[in-house]
Amino acid sequence: MLRIAVPNKGSLSGPASAMLHEAGYKQRKESKELVLVDPDNEVEFFYLRPRDIAIYVSSGKLDIGITGRDLLLDSGANAEEILELGFARSTFRYATRPGTASGPADFHGMTIATSYEGIVAKHLADQGIDASVVHLDGAVETAIQLGVAQVIADVVETGTSLRNAGLEVVGEPILTSEAVVVRRTGAPADDPGVQRFLRRLQGVLVARSYVMMDYDCRAEHLEQAVALTPGLESPTVSPLHNEGWVAVRAMVPSKDAQRVMDDLYALGARAILTTEIHACRL
Repeated sequence: MLRIAVPNKGSLSGPASAMLHEAGYKQRKESKELVLVDPDNEVEFFYLRPRDIAIYVSSGKLDIGITGRDLLLDSGANAEEILELGFARSTFRYATRPGTASGPADFHGMTIATSYEGIVAKHLADQGIDASVVHLDGAVETAIQLGVAQVIADVVETGTSLRNAGLEVVGEPILTSEAVVVRRTGAPADDPGVQRFLRRLQGVLVARSYVMMDYDCRAEHLEQAVALTPGLESPTVSPLHNEGWVAVRAMVPSKDAQRVMDDLYALGARAILTTEIHACRL
């Protein structure tokens, strides 16, 4: 039975459980549940602190897990990411009071406060910056105001909380993060259970990124229409009862759907419909 670590709380928890549910797996109904067995799919889920998941996976006690790239790298665990999941995206950056520094090159002799000590220490070492790193849990914006540090390193989304604290982002991003599936480094890549799990999640990612588009068009316009909706391999084309008309079905990227519908309509296509895709295998 495949043993999988899932975030038990925080910004990773809800989207991870939603994706697993879309992939056909049972998920817990109560937040107090720590272990859930899904015998039909031959998996066992363990709900753990996101920061601990890479460590559990690297120990070999669990086969794979879902966590953030930032947490994976910060843990120093002997684990690697094998699939990006497209949610919980964030950027990790330095921030300080205006006029203090313009980037890491100015950090020599300073103290940097962060909840991600491993990432920051490595980033500074890679650039040859001689600075101290102090670990703080939770919000670190007040570290400068209280004199604990001159610089902070934290996840930045809109930057509003930093501006409210009188801080500004400096330098280039340290890293960009998102939810990822991780496994122990060197684990067999062809494990059937892991491959089946990854295929299911990849199916969810594709289903979220595409819609199924159906429309009718004149046969003489078919080649132009197909150029707009090439599908993955090729679209399905069927003759209609009315001579000279065909029905076309193809997968179209969701982000392009409205534009494609406009272009098809201008070409003379009618009865243009889109439907959501709930699951797929490519």
